[in-house]
Amino acid sequence: MDAAEFRRRGKEMVDFVADYQENIEHRRVYPDVEPGYLRSMIPSEAPLEPESYEDVLRDVDRVIMPGVTHWLSPHFYAYYANSTSFPSILADLLSSGIGTIGFTWAANPACSELETVMLDWLGKMLQLPEDFLSETQGQGGGVIQGTASEATLMALLSARLKTVKCVQESDPQRSEADIISKLIAYTSEEAHSSVEKASIIGGVVIRMVPTDEHFSVRAETLEKMVAEDKATGYIPFFFCATLGTTPCCAFDKIDELGPICNAENIWMHIDAAYAGCAFICPEFRPLLNGVEFADSFSINPNKFLLVGFDCSAMWVKKSADLTRAFQMDPEYLKHEHQGSGLVKDYMHWGIPMARRFRSLKLWFVFRMYGLRGLQAFIRKHVELAKTFENLVRGDNNFEICAEVVMGLVCFRLKGSDELNKALLKQITRTGKIYLVPCKLRGRFVLRFVVCGRTTELRHIQEAWKHITELSSELLQNLFDHEGKEN
Repeated sequence: MDAAEFRRRGKEMVDFVADYQENIEHRRVYPDVEPGYLRSMIPSEAPLEPESYEDVLRDVDRVIMPGVTHWLSPHFYAYYANSTSFPSILADLLSSGIGTIGFTWAANPACSELETVMLDWLGKMLQLPEDFLSETQGQGGGVIQGTASEATLMALLSARLKTVKCVQESDPQRSEADIISKLIAYTSEEAHSSVEKASIIGGVVIRMVPTDEHFSVRAETLEKMVAEDKATGYIPFFFCATLGTTPCCAFDKIDELGPICNAENIWMHIDAAYAGCAFICPEFRPLLNGVEFADSFSINPNKFLLVGFDCSAMWVKKSADLTRAFQMDPEYLKHEHQGSGLVKDYMHWGIPMARRFRSLKLWFVFRMYGLRGLQAFIRKHVELAKTFENLVRGDNNFEICAEVVMGLVCFRLKGSDELNKALLKQITRTGKIYLVPCKLRGRFVLRFVVCGRTTELRHIQEAWKHITELSSELLQNLFDHEGKEN
């Protein structure tokens, strides 16, 4: 493909994507395929000779689309969604077209510097303390990670190294292996599974902290666990607080937990992957009160800020705590501006050495929506979630299972877990809308999350109508079955 054909095909692909998104609501949101469907539809080996672009594109419709779960559909209510937008897609295209790889400042000055500035822009939108911003006289700064899981792992590994060094300063004879064997981390029992995964990778013990009636970790619970562990010889070193848990969007009380972590020299990382995006709205910003006690903080703009995956924003109060854990300086990566206060070599800030030009997505979206446009997007979806909550509350067959704060509604049919599992199975089978479950206090609960860019009131109403029709059928069948048994 030469430049001339690329121009033509590129325009066709933009039309293809635009048509796809404009008509996405008419597609079955959850695919009706069985595992292994794709292998039988394509050859078992790559072609020896080039094939035409027309053939490839035809196979996108024939092979790929039947197996796609349409995350951008207004009927997608399963996970905290990928809320990409056209400006973000164009920025990704530009990033791919430039084809640059960023690792040091010298490898691509624009890639490094735009990332620094965009994380400061976003930090100011969130009203983060100045300690987390690069433009201030503080020691902190921001970085784009691939996912919130990476941000949590980076924080845990940084905390581990910091604690090992601290212990060895007071006890030089103690080995690193011995210290690590005594380290203990904490997180909410409602926290994302990636936190536990980070502890496995980091080779440390982690304890799940019980939550209160609002599914929040409270100070007295953590304080008691820390005291117990210290008494038995463990070294508490890391706590991952969650603002907007995955099961029910609960919020740990970081203004209570932060002072405990600071007093005990425990690194506090805040995972606010989904809900943190809403803190750009003044009415939600109080949920972030206490961030000043944190050592690190992360959100996912690709979940609720119209930025396409992947793009996880992470800030650290002391960047040296992060970079010294991962810094490698082979000769071929050194450059003359290394060590300058204006230079960030982001290869030291995460797992991969190389990085795409992801800050372009933030730059395009922030400029083309503006802060007010992004705030309006978030408020609209919170309002739609409240509408769905009211519909659920208005039906005596259903119950709300957790406080609705943002775009997530946790609900269930009144009755057994088996009944709710049967309802979800029917919802999935029809493919009209897509939901996933969670467990809250041991009960099987349905999650309905609103964050699609094109979701409107009519989609919420259609979804509820569909849910109630399926539930009525189930309840009638249950009633008939019980009647026969009696």
